[in-house]
Amino acid sequence: MQLRYLALAVLCAMATASPVNAHHSHNNYATVDFTMLEGTVKEVHLINPHSWIYMEVKGTTPEPEIWALEATGPRGLEGNGIKREDVKVGDTIKVRCHRSRDNSNGCLLGFVTPMHGDMARGHGVEKEWD
Repeated sequence: MQLRYLALAVLCAMATASPVNAHHSHNNYATVDFTMLEGTVKEVHLINPHSWIYMEVKGTTPEPEIWALEATGPRGLEGNGIKREDVKVGDTIKVRCHRSRDNSNGCLLGFVTPMHGDMARGHGVEKEWD
């Protein structure tokens, strides 16, 4: 009988100690349509679980707007062939992204096209960031 309880305790400990795969929802974004933006990169954060690009976009107002663009984590970006140096602060980029449902200046990144003129860093090559 004690062996049964010990086996059950070990199984319970193993089940609670195993890694959990989290799924991050895209419900904050209108994923049916793409929004096209072009602007200047102000910040790049290649961090887990999601990377972020903050870019300045000239809109309809006299003052430029800052947009927060959410992407996959660094490993996902690497898997898509993106290197850390592909997009840097000060670069001009074009993006296709899914806008925030609340119409704030936020997007779920779909694709980024660097327009910085450096062919070695992928100038003009669109890559997936999600």
